[in-house]
Amino acid sequence: MLLSVFHSTHYAYSTEVSRSTQVIRLTPYAGAMQRVIEWTVELPAPAETLRDAFDNFTHLLTLDRPHDEIRMVARGKVEVTDVDDGEPAGRINPKVFLRATRLTDPDDAIRAFAEPMRGVVASRPLIGVSDMMNAVLDRMPEKAGVTTAETTAAEAFAGGAGVAQDQTHVFIACCRRLGVPARYVSGYAYSADYEHVTSHAWAEAWLATRWVSFDVANAREAGTRHIQLAIGLDYLDACPVRGVRLGGEQEVLSTEVRIRKA
Repeated sequence: MLLSVFHSTHYAYSTEVSRSTQVIRLTPYAGAMQRVIEWTVELPAPAETLRDAFDNFTHLLTLDRPHDEIRMVARGKVEVTDVDDGEPAGRINPKVFLRATRLTDPDDAIRAFAEPMRGVVASRPLIGVSDMMNAVLDRMPEKAGVTTAETTAAEAFAGGAGVAQDQTHVFIACCRRLGVPARYVSGYAYSADYEHVTSHAWAEAWLATRWVSFDVANAREAGTRHIQLAIGLDYLDACPVRGVRLGGEQEVLSTEVRIRKA
């Protein structure tokens, strides 16, 4: 499937920002599951390009003059495969993704939730991890507005609801607790409902010889309608835009994402 993407991000501030730096991961990579046909990222000033620690293509944007807004636009076309066969390890050892972070560290409740699935995950990994994905979704149905970008897996699990980011963090925490490397993925998911399209999050678990995708929010694999932007240990490693600023009050963020069949 060939998908056309438009993603606009706009930050507005009530007072001037004297200096800001943004780490921008808005460029999909070319891999086994997707082929980038064309892609551009439009920024308010020239930016440094680099590969971060997880090989994500990254723009580093520094604005050292006063400004009261930042606007970024990413657009392009990406061809995604019809079958998700998983991905090989790449240059990063999968065991790196056993490490817990502040956002994915399991508490006693998550450990107790994951433990009954240990036997199935060990004997039949794909079935066991798939069952765990469904169990997380049952335990944490999607509900917007009850969590923030700083909410931890333990906090979201205790609240019993969240968005894709929270469900993914809890799923990753469970996988790592059971000895399965798992990584966070940010990107886009195509939907025929254009009015409810946003950037998306899912997970990949290392099962024997490949990374297998699990879109917890939709209880399915990712790949056939998903475009991957970045990977990491958690949201902070893979989020599309993350920055710091000096000055500027009352930040207002607005985004627009459109994904269509090209």
